[in-house]
Amino acid sequence: MDTAHAPAAPALDRESCYRALAARDARFDGVFFTGVKTTGIYCRPVCAVKTPRESSCLFFGTAAAAEAAGFRPCLRCRPELAPYALQENLAHAVWQRIAAGALNDGDVERLAGEVGLSSRQLRRVLLQQFGVTPVELAQTQRLLFAKKLLQETRMPMADVAFAAGFGSVRRFNALFVQRYGLAPTDIRRAQAREDDGGRDALVLRLAYRPPYQWEHLLRYLSGRAIAGVEAVQEGAYLRSVRLGGVEGWLRVTHAAQRQQLALEVSASLATQLMPLLARVRNQFDLDANPAVIEAQLKRDALLAARIEAMPGLRVPGAFDPFELAVRAVLGQQVSVAGATTLSGRLVQRFGMEAETPLPGVTHHFPAAERLATAAVNDIAAIGLPGKRAETIRNLARFAADGGMQHPPGLALADAVARLKTVPGIGDWTAHYIALRALRYPDAFPAGDLGLQKSAAGADGGRLTERQLAARAEAWSPWRGYAALALWMA
Repeated sequence: MDTAHAPAAPALDRESCYRALAARDARFDGVFFTGVKTTGIYCRPVCAVKTPRESSCLFFGTAAAAEAAGFRPCLRCRPELAPYALQENLAHAVWQRIAAGALNDGDVERLAGEVGLSSRQLRRVLLQQFGVTPVELAQTQRLLFAKKLLQETRMPMADVAFAAGFGSVRRFNALFVQRYGLAPTDIRRAQAREDDGGRDALVLRLAYRPPYQWEHLLRYLSGRAIAGVEAVQEGAYLRSVRLGGVEGWLRVTHAAQRQQLALEVSASLATQLMPLLARVRNQFDLDANPAVIEAQLKRDALLAARIEAMPGLRVPGAFDPFELAVRAVLGQQVSVAGATTLSGRLVQRFGMEAETPLPGVTHHFPAAERLATAAVNDIAAIGLPGKRAETIRNLARFAADGGMQHPPGLALADAVARLKTVPGIGDWTAHYIALRALRYPDAFPAGDLGLQKSAAGADGGRLTERQLAARAEAWSPWRGYAALALWMA
């Protein structure tokens, strides 16, 4: 194993890593991985196997770094299940794109262009942060994703290979044996898989760092569910999916004892599983580290009691950024219930019908291109003022031109400024979109009346926008979680 130049887990020394490993501390799941020199295997800190001696351990910040050093993934704790170590920097933003399949066609130049770097600069950024090149990182993600599909689904081998981004089954088999010392068929044998309920579907597992406030998140999504497109029923989130030219559906439930979400997805979406899982991780905020976030926010007495009552609070994201942005515009100056009604009308008038086995899920949300060419009067006919209808069309044109596809590493202030170039989108709407759709954890709509009232505490009344913004400075870089705690209160 090439351990001479193996990068250490970032911001953690050996002693801290080993203590977390010995305690099987779930707070560090995904933050680092442990390579055991005596076995050649790397594990998550929560692995249930006997804790190795400290002298036998090497610690890595990513699975890719562990594999680059010659270690194989543990078949018991399954490193591919670990939540990501979410950080607000360019390298991690690029990593998330690669994990979603951005390099499945091997086009490093294109990814570098999207980031605003040369391919050489992109390579240097990832080497400095993770100790691996973009291609090595992508290769590890493909192998781990293929391993996940082998262990959790009944997909044919060829379908597994292509779903994981391999160009050929031969290349998939050869690399799997080379890196893991096992054939793909060896991984699949005797694996317990989820029951698909008899439907033409796949069931996959997504882990998180506990605790996780599933009930609060589901209640938040339920009140804002777009009729026809999504629904919350019997403890599950359901929605239609249109991704990469393929249509289907998904269903998400909570496997609390496993500290995972169970994702049931139609088999029609098999070719889009990598980007689809990335979207679900974002929507359900699975990569948050509640221990870090709550330690910061609990310093404020106003937030401490709220967070104590709701440990593991997550910021609900969005499966589709454009869909959420439209929903935010529909919510301007109306109640949550009113915006929900308007969004359902918009879907009925401009959405496409969807074939799903899910009750109440009958349509796909209108495409940006469809709304971009619609007449303002037709949009206003759902019950909108003319100016609000014009904002919807402006936003659709912005999205159709790629405006919602923000480059990795873009600063929050720049993302908000870009959104505010759309006529009709102000600071509140831009921050709300940045928080839920673009996943900026420090986004904070200080102009929100509900936040201003909640932040005033037991004294009643409300803070001014300036007063709230000043108080929220102490909550950075997690102001979005503070906002959710205040909203939920």
